[in-house]
Amino acid sequence: MTTLIANELRKLRTIRGPWLLLAAGAVLVIVGVAGEVASGADVTQPQTAIHAVAHAGVMSLLTLIFGITAVAGEYRHKTITDTYLTTPRRGRVIAAKLAVYTAVGAVFGLVLAVTAVLATAVAITANGGSLDLSNHDLWRTLAGGVACNAAFAAIGVSLGALIRNLAAAIATALAWIALVEGLIGELISDLEAWLPFAGGQALGRLPGAPSISQWAGGLLLAGYAVVFAAIAVTTSVRRDIT
Repeated sequence: MTTLIANELRKLRTIRGPWLLLAAGAVLVIVGVAGEVASGADVTQPQTAIHAVAHAGVMSLLTLIFGITAVAGEYRHKTITDTYLTTPRRGRVIAAKLAVYTAVGAVFGLVLAVTAVLATAVAITANGGSLDLSNHDLWRTLAGGVACNAAFAAIGVSLGALIRNLAAAIATALAWIALVEGLIGELISDLEAWLPFAGGQALGRLPGAPSISQWAGGLLLAGYAVVFAAIAVTTSVRRDIT
């Protein structure tokens, strides 16, 4: 397993995609923070800073795509055959990808959290306020954002293994977030808070999150990540590569 993890890290060092996503995420966080503060929000209120730094969790959409490319990207570029020939035990390959991409997703989230804090401090100070770093809720929101990025990276790996076409996997994930969860919520309102993206909203303490606790959202999202991972490992072992 150590060799497999080392191989995955080596792959990450030789491709540009992760670094482009990281750069895009940082830029989007800065833009989001600036928009939050410039929208006329009261910079003297702690909630303004909390909503601003929550943009680090919003960017978990990028780590979801990042995770999808871990497997579906290999199918697209036809490198998956070499990967599985090198390590015929496919379950271990998927497990290694899950471990590496979850960890990298957490690091990605941490970088975005730091970016969000710096951008929020600059934006609030420029508008005559000051960022209160002693605010416990601020750090809870940042921690939730980091965890959210890690969890969605893991879910992305599983989706990439289940839906091996890269474009189809990304389209399915985006459609679920943008459309399907909303429709389910309209039809069965009591179920809406217990869906994957809703759990991520609660974990990251995003504006408009369902009325469940941050801990409940975290456990819910972790549960989905484990279930998706189990299905991905099981199906990858049985399915034909081509």
